[in-house]
Amino acid sequence: MISIRKATPADAPAIIDFQLSMAWETENLELNREIVTKGVNAVFADEAKGMYYVADSGGHAVASLLITYEWSDWRNCNVWWFQSVYVLPDFRRQGIFRRMFNFIKDQAEKQDIAGLRLYVETNNLRARKTYESLGMSSEHYSFYEWMRK
Repeated sequence: MISIRKATPADAPAIIDFQLSMAWETENLELNREIVTKGVNAVFADEAKGMYYVADSGGHAVASLLITYEWSDWRNCNVWWFQSVYVLPDFRRQGIFRRMFNFIKDQAEKQDIAGLRLYVETNNLRARKTYESLGMSSEHYSFYEWMRK
């Protein structure tokens, strides 16, 4: 049985592994484990940075995602951003992200959050279809970035 819950520091090793795997799978990028470890632990040390959620199966995290915050002066409240979404390969295509999304959407509605956002790699058609099936839209904005190398 899969349950969705807010992650605890005990989930950090799994989340770190998920981030390393995701970077390799999606961008063929080998991240520095020490930096990722510090980054994940920084979230647990300071909830102002964000909060992790996990899908749990039998006491083991099988998926995780990070929620970060964007202040909306237009709405006078936060928007939550989904980041670092990862589901273990053996658990994919089973509706786990959908369950996580619905759980977090319920939390957002209870906390008067303006909305939920995420970004997705342009060529990731499977993910885009999943997000659209959840009622998400990419009609209003395009995403641009500058990242230090």
